[in-house]
Amino acid sequence: MTRSATAPLPGTAARPSFYYGWVTVGLAALAMVGTLPGRTQGLGLITEPLLKDLHLDRITFAEWNLWATLLGSLFALATGRLLDQLGARTLLPLVALALGGVVLAMSRTAGLAFMFGLLVLSRGFGQNALSVVSLTMPGHWFARRLSLAMAIYSIALSIGFMAAFPIVGSLVESQGWRFAWSAIGWSLVIVLAPLGWLLTRPVPRDTELASAGEAAPPTDAAAADAATSFTRGQALRTPAFWVFALSSSIYNLIASGVGLFNESILAERGFPAGIYYRSLVITALTSLVGNFLGGWLAAKWSLNGLMALAMGLLTLALLALPSLTAVAHVDAFSVVMGVAGGFVIVLFFTAWAKLFGRAHLGRIQGTAQMLTVLASAVGPLVLARCHAWTGSYATIFYLLAALVAILGLAAWRIKLPFAPTAASSA
Repeated sequence: MTRSATAPLPGTAARPSFYYGWVTVGLAALAMVGTLPGRTQGLGLITEPLLKDLHLDRITFAEWNLWATLLGSLFALATGRLLDQLGARTLLPLVALALGGVVLAMSRTAGLAFMFGLLVLSRGFGQNALSVVSLTMPGHWFARRLSLAMAIYSIALSIGFMAAFPIVGSLVESQGWRFAWSAIGWSLVIVLAPLGWLLTRPVPRDTELASAGEAAPPTDAAAADAATSFTRGQALRTPAFWVFALSSSIYNLIASGVGLFNESILAERGFPAGIYYRSLVITALTSLVGNFLGGWLAAKWSLNGLMALAMGLLTLALLALPSLTAVAHVDAFSVVMGVAGGFVIVLFFTAWAKLFGRAHLGRIQGTAQMLTVLASAVGPLVLARCHAWTGSYATIFYLLAALVAILGLAAWRIKLPFAPTAASSA
């Protein structure tokens, strides 16, 4: 009897023709798009009509946003623990239902205190809990091809956001912000939550990962890496940590402030709301380009040189923003902001391990993350107060441009750290 050409060899496992991890990547990207109502860019779509509806001033709303962002960040800590205990198949539908319920409640309430509480919950369930679930899912299914999986994940979610921005913006303009928010809430409840339950599978066992070619390769470099890694205390004593952390933070401050009040900023320059929605799509698309270009440049240039380039682009964008007079100018501004943001994102996720090693990476990157969250929360308040004091956003943009330029120069001149010669506890 002859062996079938398709039969596996003795002692080998049959490799499936399709790896289910790719379905997980698509579902994770859809879940990240579902975080829209809990993100600054999503709230920016309804900021102006919401302020008019609730008779709120920008400073009050910016203060709400500050506390909602800070309080909502606590959800990320609990989500990580629950994800390990319950798994994504349970947690994804639960979080989607919770966020959908919060968004539906926001679309119906008129009470200020209740609206603030719902804003905190939208940040908690959207910006934090659902984001954590989404980002973790591909990592459970991929090891050897994780970079490819995350690249596809980034493309899918960018396309999703680019589609969502004009759709939601059109609904806000034609039907009002409450109708648009209600539509998002029902989409989370009747689309994302059921899909999360139906399509999410248990995390594969090590043997299953190995049969799919996804088992992580063994390494004997852990001891050597620990010997050449910085502790958190050592990292905090290097100028490089503060240059990279503050550069990332000031970008987040600018992006959150501009994202929340972008419609008002462009209206000050005489542009209608439709141009704002268009700028969101352009920024999302060019940010993706910045991710790929930044990843390529990071392999060829020094990290501090790439950060200096990102800060230089951001400086030019800020200097130009108060002088935009044509749609083409807005498009160019959106392109530069997107590319600069793409560079900063790449650097934020790669710099810490390259500069300080992996042995204490969690503590070091966690400290940097805390600084960026704080900056993101403060950004809208800074812009709102400047507008209230001066009657224009121009002054704060010029001041921020000066700070960004200083950080860019510091990044260009900074010396990257060497491995510490003596260990010390963080």
